[in-house]
Amino acid sequence: MNILLLGSGGRESAFAWKMSQSEQCSKLFIAPGNGGTGAYGKNVNLNPNDFEAIKKFVLAENIELVVVGPEEPLVNGIHDFFIADEAIAKIPVIGPKKEGAILEGSKDFSKEFMARHGIPTPGSKSFTIETLAEGLAYLQHHSLPVVLKADGLAAGKGVLICETTADAQEELKLMLSGKFGNAGALVVIEEYLTGIELSVFVLTDGDNYVILPEAKDYKKIGQADTGLNTGGMGSVSPVPFADEKFLKEVEDTIIIPTINGLKKDGIDYTGFIFFGLFKVGDKPMIIEYNCRMGDPETESVLPRIENDLVELFMATAQKRLKDVQLKISAKSAATVMIVAGGYPGDYEKGKAITGIENLRKSVAFHAGTALEGGVVKSNGGRVLAVTSLQDTQFEALQSATADAARIYFDGKYFREDIGFDLM
Repeated sequence: MNILLLGSGGRESAFAWKMSQSEQCSKLFIAPGNGGTGAYGKNVNLNPNDFEAIKKFVLAENIELVVVGPEEPLVNGIHDFFIADEAIAKIPVIGPKKEGAILEGSKDFSKEFMARHGIPTPGSKSFTIETLAEGLAYLQHHSLPVVLKADGLAAGKGVLICETTADAQEELKLMLSGKFGNAGALVVIEEYLTGIELSVFVLTDGDNYVILPEAKDYKKIGQADTGLNTGGMGSVSPVPFADEKFLKEVEDTIIIPTINGLKKDGIDYTGFIFFGLFKVGDKPMIIEYNCRMGDPETESVLPRIENDLVELFMATAQKRLKDVQLKISAKSAATVMIVAGGYPGDYEKGKAITGIENLRKSVAFHAGTALEGGVVKSNGGRVLAVTSLQDTQFEALQSATADAARIYFDGKYFREDIGFDLM
C-alpha cells in the first residue's frame, strides 16, 4: 500500500525507518521529511497543517494510510478533516480526532479529565487574566517549588518550574500577558512532584490497546541533568526502575481508567497516547498526556518492537487490536541526541555533517537536517538521534555514545552520560 507520513523530526525518521521494513509498504511518502528520511521513502514538500494540499496529494498518489507524527495537525483537526470529506473519508488516519487530541492541546482539559476519572495526578488549579488576582493569592500560599503550565501548545516551552513565590507570581503575570501567545491565555498551577520521570505509550483503536515499551528521556542540556530544559537529549528503553509490578499499577490506575474515561466521555480515540509519568515512592502519577509518540523516546521504543508496524497501524484503523500479540525485544535501546552549538538558545544552521557512514553499532535518525546539493547539513536545534540496540543497557549506552562521537559538524554537542544514572 501507499503510505503518507506527516512530520519532519527524529520521531518521523524512526517511523519511516520502521514502516519501510514492512512488506505491506509499497511506497512511503514523508511530508515534509528531512535530510535523512529520503533513505526510507520520498520526501514531499507539504506542510502537515495544509489539509487541502494533503488531500490533493493523497488522491493523486492513491494513498491508503496516513500516519500523523506531530501534535499540531492532530490538535488542528486533520483526522476530522478526512472524515468530513467524502473523497478521502475511508482513508485510515493514525492519530486521534480533535476531541481526543485536546488531551494534549489543553492542559486544563486533561487535568479535569484526570480528576473526573480518578486518575492519580498532582493537584492543580487554573487561572486566566480575569482571575489573575486570585492566582497571585493562590501562589502566596502554595508549596515550593511550583509548576506553571501554559494551557495550549507552546512548542515544548510552556512549562516553568519556579523556586520562589515572587518568581512564580511574576511568571504568572508574564504568561497571562502573552509570553507564550494564545497558549498561555489560561495557566495551570500545579503541585511539584519529587520522584523519577518516565514515559509509557499505548496504541489504541478506541476499544482495545497495546502497551508499547516504556522509556525514559533526558531533558536537561548539561551532563548530570544540569542547565536548561531541551526537547530531549536522549532516551533509554527499557527503564530499570519500572519493574513488572510498577507497570501493572500504571496499567490498572492510569491506562485503563484513561481508555475507559475516553469511552465514557464519548471520545472515539484512534492512535497513540503518551503518558508522562512520575514514580513517586513506589506509586505512579501522571503529569501530562500527549496525543502522539514522544521524541526522542520513539527512537528508543520502535527498535524494540518486533511486529510489522504497518500491520499494527492497520489493526488499529480496523479496530482489530484485540487480536494483536505485541512482540517486544528483550534487548535494550539507547538514544543519544546530537544538537547544534548554542542549543537550546540561539543556534546556527547549515553546518555540513560528516561521519554518519562511520557508525558501527547504531542507526542515525535524522531530526534537524536538510539535504543541500547532496550534502547533509544541520537544520535545527536537535540534529541527529543516534540509537543502538544491544543485549544489555550498558552495551547500548556505550555503543550509542561512541557512535555519536564519530559524527562531526561545526559546534556539535551531545551528552556523554545519557542513561548512566540507571546503571
